[in-house]
Amino acid sequence: MSRTARPSSVSSIPRSPFSSRMSEKSAFPMPTMMMERGRREARTTASQAFGFGARTPPDFEVSHDFAINFDPENPECEKILGVIEAYKRCLPQIELYGPTNVAPIINKVAGPAAEEEKSGMPTKYRVLLILTDGVVSDMPEACDAVVRASRLPLSIIIVGIGNADFSDMRELNGDRGMLETEEGRAVRDIVQFVPVREFKKAGPNALAKTVLAEVPKQVVEYYGSKGIPPGTQKSSSPLPQ
Repeated sequence: MSRTARPSSVSSIPRSPFSSRMSEKSAFPMPTMMMERGRREARTTASQAFGFGARTPPDFEVSHDFAINFDPENPECEKILGVIEAYKRCLPQIELYGPTNVAPIINKVAGPAAEEEKSGMPTKYRVLLILTDGVVSDMPEACDAVVRASRLPLSIIIVGIGNADFSDMRELNGDRGMLETEEGRAVRDIVQFVPVREFKKAGPNALAKTVLAEVPKQVVEYYGSKGIPPGTQKSSSPLPQ
C-alpha cells in the first residue's frame, strides 16, 4: 500500500501508529525493516496499523486514516507479523490515491497521547512510524500537527521510500532549527526522517538502527521535562535497543 500507518508504543503499552505509503513494487523495504524492528520489540503483543492515501471499500472514497485490517473499532494487529499480514491482505482491496497527507494520521495518534498527557503521570510513550514513497502534500498542516505533538509523549519517525524529492522533510526533521508555525514553536524535536535510498549498501540492520536512533533520547527529554526520572514509570515494553 502506498501509505500505511502503524502505532507502536515505546515506554509502556504498544499503542502508537505507523504509516506508510507504498506501491507493491516498493513494498520490499517495509517487511524487511519491520521484521528487523520486530526483533527489537519482542514483548510487544499488539500494534495499531493504519493506511492513508487510498480509496477504500465499500464506497472507495479517499481516506487518510483507515485501519488496514478494516476494523476501525479494533485496528490492532498481533506483533510485527500481524501488521505485515494485514498489509498484504489490505493491498489488493484498495486503490492507492493521492494526495499524500500525513497531518490526519499524526493528529489521530496525538489524540490518545494528549489524553495520556492530561493524566498527570504519563506512562505510555507512543512512536508513530510513517512510511511514504510520496512527497508530503499537506506540509503546513503537518508542521502544525508536529508542533502540537511536541508537547506530548510521542515521537514520529518518517521513512522515505524511493526517489521522490524529500527535501521538505528537513523542515519537519528539525534540521533547520526548532519547528515554528502559527501554532507556536515546538518545545522539542520529535521527528526523525530517514531516506531508505541512503541505506542500499548498508542493509536493513543499519536502516533499522538509524530509524530508532533518536527515540531513546526523545523519551528521556520528554520525561525529564515532566520531572519524572527515567525508570520510574511502569513499562510493559522496553525501549528499543
